Amino acid sequence: MSTLTKGLGLFLDVVQQGSFSKAAALHDMDNSLLSKQIKKLEADLGVQLLNRSTRTFALTSAGKDIVEQTKVLMETLTQIQNIADAHQSEPRGNIRITSSINFGQQYLQPVISQFMKQYPNVNIALLLDDKRVDIISEHFDVAFRLGKLTESNLIARKIAKTHFAIIASEDFIAQHGKPTTPEELVRLPAVVYSNGNVRLDQMSISSPPDFDGYKTYKMQSNFCVSDMRTLIKAVTDGLGYAMIDLFNLDKPLSEAKLALLLTGYGLSTVDTGIYAIYPHRKPTKLVSEFINAVQNYIGTPPFWVDYVPDYKNSYK
Repeated sequence: MSTLTKGLGLFLDVVQQGSFSKAAALHDMDNSLLSKQIKKLEADLGVQLLNRSTRTFALTSAGKDIVEQTKVLMETLTQIQNIADAHQSEPRGNIRITSSINFGQQYLQPVISQFMKQYPNVNIALLLDDKRVDIISEHFDVAFRLGKLTESNLIARKIAKTHFAIIASEDFIAQHGKPTTPEELVRLPAVVYSNGNVRLDQMSISSPPDFDGYKTYKMQSNFCVSDMRTLIKAVTDGLGYAMIDLFNLDKPLSEAKLALLLTGYGLSTVDTGIYAIYPHRKPTKLVSEFINAVQNYIGTPPFWVDYVPDYKNSYK
């Protein structure tokens, strides 16, 4: 890659990441070195690209025009690299992956086991943590995120839709009855996921027959837990109901002696899903192959939807 092309790539990363520090972390380099590279690029081009202040920057008129052309250039270079990658015999190299604990254990580990057998020249490092890590500063190649995305400076690929369900044990229903409205439901004890600054104790529900908009209901939690397997076990033991995404199930609902509550209502899935996110504009062949392997393993729609018979008609 030429010095000019490399400089333009760094410039584009600064703009897309929104800061010098994040762009520097993306390339494992010091802020001061990155700043020097951008100044050298400006000198080579003979124009100022950025107006800098102490904590922020803004594109100049020339910078705006050049960043758009740089996007085209980088996309072209990526396409060329993809053509070359397609002629390689197989993926090879190192890949660092992170995800939540439950998703990693249930869905990533089986894929990794098969992937490493298929591609013996691949080395994988997997970090499972329910607290979100900064994939740029910690140099991860791909992260699997659940729910709503918050990192606008990263590239995301949606690999599964959200499939919410409100569940309770048969014993819980026998003791408390089966609620027929959200108001009745939230008066009952609930089991809630809570970890750090994430607390999932609210539900957005719309009512039949017109389903005109969603209303938010706060769950009455008598048990908070930071692990989804423990949450499911607590629900199975009758400690309360819970709202979960179906990927947290490891067996059909009937085998777990669990039942759906409030069917016929609508559960909001706006801006939610399961995503593979990565820091670069275009993932490497290795990252792409791994994401594809995960996608193929879970299926479209994902196989866990079959854990609930006729799920598509249960919630609107």
